[in-house]
Amino acid sequence: MKTAYLVASGDLRLSANQVCWPAQAAMEQILTRALKAEGWAVRRAHPFDKVKQHGFIDSQRMGIEVFRDIPPAAPLIVAEAVWQYSHHLLAGLTTHRGPILTVANWSGQWPGLVGMLNLNGSLTKAGVRYSTLWSEEFTDDFFRTKLRQWLKSGRITHDTSHVRPLDEVKVPATARKLGEKLAAQLVREKAILGVFDEGCMGMFNAIIPDHALHACGVFKERLSQSALYAETMRTTDAEADAVRAWLEKRGMKFHTGPRHERDLTGDQIRLQCKMYVAAVRIADDFGCDAIGIQYQQGLKDLLPASDLVEGTLNNSDRPPVRSRDGKRVLFKGEPVIHFNEVDECAGLDGLLTNRVHRALGQPVENTLHDVRWGAEFGGEYVWVFLISGAAPPAHFIGGWKGAEGFRQPAMYFPNGGSTLRGISKPGEIVWSRIYVEGEALHMDIGRGGVVTLPREETERRWQGTTPQWPIMHAVTYGVSRDQLMAKHQANHIQVAYAHDARAADACLFAKASFARALGMKVNVCGSVGR
Repeated sequence: MKTAYLVASGDLRLSANQVCWPAQAAMEQILTRALKAEGWAVRRAHPFDKVKQHGFIDSQRMGIEVFRDIPPAAPLIVAEAVWQYSHHLLAGLTTHRGPILTVANWSGQWPGLVGMLNLNGSLTKAGVRYSTLWSEEFTDDFFRTKLRQWLKSGRITHDTSHVRPLDEVKVPATARKLGEKLAAQLVREKAILGVFDEGCMGMFNAIIPDHALHACGVFKERLSQSALYAETMRTTDAEADAVRAWLEKRGMKFHTGPRHERDLTGDQIRLQCKMYVAAVRIADDFGCDAIGIQYQQGLKDLLPASDLVEGTLNNSDRPPVRSRDGKRVLFKGEPVIHFNEVDECAGLDGLLTNRVHRALGQPVENTLHDVRWGAEFGGEYVWVFLISGAAPPAHFIGGWKGAEGFRQPAMYFPNGGSTLRGISKPGEIVWSRIYVEGEALHMDIGRGGVVTLPREETERRWQGTTPQWPIMHAVTYGVSRDQLMAKHQANHIQVAYAHDARAADACLFAKASFARALGMKVNVCGSVGR
């Protein structure tokens, strides 16, 4: 039998790898059977570790050592049923000469889809050729046909007929002129992204090369999370308690308990409120137009998670933060644009979105979500867009009154912290993604809608993913499940609301023109209408 080698990248955190390993092992068994049915054997390139109790590559060093023993020209499968750190594999994949296939199970559980999409975007940025595939059971005709194609030729072709270069799309003159005006203004006046330590969770695709960012008139202020921690600890209890009181007066409900290890506690919330004040003040100190907190590594050992901070920052209606001398309200009446997980592509996208929507009189709140999962409902495909931090309550049904705070899962966050959970309201949206390919910036952009699902279906989707996190039920107009998976170059997708369909169309064309005028290659994906 012909042989394909298999590798599996995991988390950096032992607790996450141990909890998630059974799902990965089950997925690999099914995948192995599928290849055996095609006359191929699978050789796992690294064993199950009896001491660690998982079989993941859990560091960049381990990945480099594993690839030393893989024949450079061998067919290679990267199998993912979990969130993974792409840099664990990237060094080995950049020099692997054989055909590479990234595969994920169609499940929202841990989630492999998100991990695979991040790896795909990272490989695209690195200039590594690869093919990609996904399946729920690994027995459907779509999967088997595409797998055979890869086994035979080393490449898979997918349907990307939904993608049209912006140059081939008729753009209304008013939208084009607005986009070009905003681009000229940005290049002339410039802007700053405050980056609290780059490279969160191995997301190589989320780091924009400086030269590409500078061409847009945007520059990085490289900040340290240690500064954020120090400023957090300098913030007073009274200031933090005032933030919490403001949130609860607006209607947010915190689900608290007595045990730090298991429950959301008042002390955790107080520290998050201090971090919120600290983040706003540091953004003001450095004149940042947007900031990104790394979210997981480093700070997780010192502070609660930053979810509550991130979503609050992204909302126009948020607790006021005064300068240290008390004389100024900082960023009064507007969001402090925050890009979750220091995803600089999302940060640049959020900056463009804010300026376009402000110019057109549309809601300026925007956020990234993970492309987490999805399923058919009511005759159309409804995505589960889900993210831990960054989602603003302006996107939720009921706003702050529809916002809830739950403790972050302990396997990710030993110090807990409140999430900012809500169900996104129905309405028209523009979705997009900026990504790096060939050392240059690109943008895929499209239209969509958020739909209302029965509460029991929402609960089913939450329980199949992470029920503590905010959820968006999204339909991507003119883009099927498999088309989005085939083309999307990130685990993240940027979303923003407009008042109605006509306004959303105007936002799309203006933002696309804005990006093109900055030098990006822009693709319009799907149909403008539903």
